[in-house]
Amino acid sequence: MTQRIEYQKQSPELFKKFVEFSTALTHSTIEESIHDLVNIRASQINGCAFCLDMHVKEATIHGERPLRLHHIAIWRESTLFSPRERAALAWTEILTQLPAHGAPDDVYERVRTQLSEKELSDLTFLVMSINAWNRVNVGFQTVPGAYDKALGLDKSGLY
Repeated sequence: MTQRIEYQKQSPELFKKFVEFSTALTHSTIEESIHDLVNIRASQINGCAFCLDMHVKEATIHGERPLRLHHIAIWRESTLFSPRERAALAWTEILTQLPAHGAPDDVYERVRTQLSEKELSDLTFLVMSINAWNRVNVGFQTVPGAYDKALGLDKSGLY
C-alpha cells in the first residue's frame, strides 16, 4: 500500500487547524487511558491501519498493559475494563457506527451514569476527532508507521 497524496501538504492550513483541535483534546476532562482506548476502538471499527498502529504505540508509551490492548476489540466480554471505560467504549462505538435512528437512549443513559455532562461533551469531541482522522488516513491510505520517528512513536519498542 502506498499513500495516495500527502494531504498535509495539499491542505496545510486545514491540517494545521485540525492538529490544533486534536491537540486541544489532550487537555480535556477525558483521562489519557480512555483517550487511548477511544482512539484505538474507533480505528479498529473504521479499519484505519495508520491510526490503529499509531494509537497502539501511543498507549504503549503511556503505560497501557498489552493484554488490555488485545482486549479492546472484545471489551464487552473482558473483565479488564472499568464501568467508566466501558461507557466510553460504548459511546465511541455508537457514534462511530451511527444507527439509522441515532444514538439510543439506553446507551446515552449508561454513559451519563459514568461521565459528567462536561466529560460526555469532551468525549463526543474526541470521538468526532478520531473518526475524522480515520477517514482522511483511510481515504489517502497513509502507511502505518510512516511518521513514527517524527511523532516520537519509535520509543514504543513495538517493531
